[in-house]
Amino acid sequence: MTGDVDSAADLAQDVFLKAFQHMNSFRGDCKFSTWLYSIARNRCVDEMRSRAARPDETTGLVLDQLADSSQEQVPRTLERNESARALRQLIQDELDETEAKVMTLHYVDELPLDSITRLLGLENPSGAKAFVVSARRKLQRIVARRDRT
Repeated sequence: MTGDVDSAADLAQDVFLKAFQHMNSFRGDCKFSTWLYSIARNRCVDEMRSRAARPDETTGLVLDQLADSSQEQVPRTLERNESARALRQLIQDELDETEAKVMTLHYVDELPLDSITRLLGLENPSGAKAFVVSARRKLQRIVARRDRT
């Protein structure tokens, strides 16, 4: 779910610590593995929500990792980094909070739209897809307006 080995290891440690601390809440109504899985799932969902709340940090980390200056020419890498910074700023300035979260989770963290819909608790009929469509239209209008000036 995290896409990162170190982050997954940290989450696993959190899950086992939480299970140990709350061992007395295990009632035996289900298998122990089911109880442990529910703790793990909830912790991962909490982490994804936390990442979605800070899209500029997540976007920055992923986009910085994409630029590999050892295989590209330095000017090209600098231009790419500047474009990524401009895009992050545009998303932050022009999109509402939910649109920014959805765009980050879908295009940066590569989560499927149905997962984002559930993760963010979106209740509109189209779910996260509606926010992607709206955000892309906003960004296209802004870019077109800037190109004309």
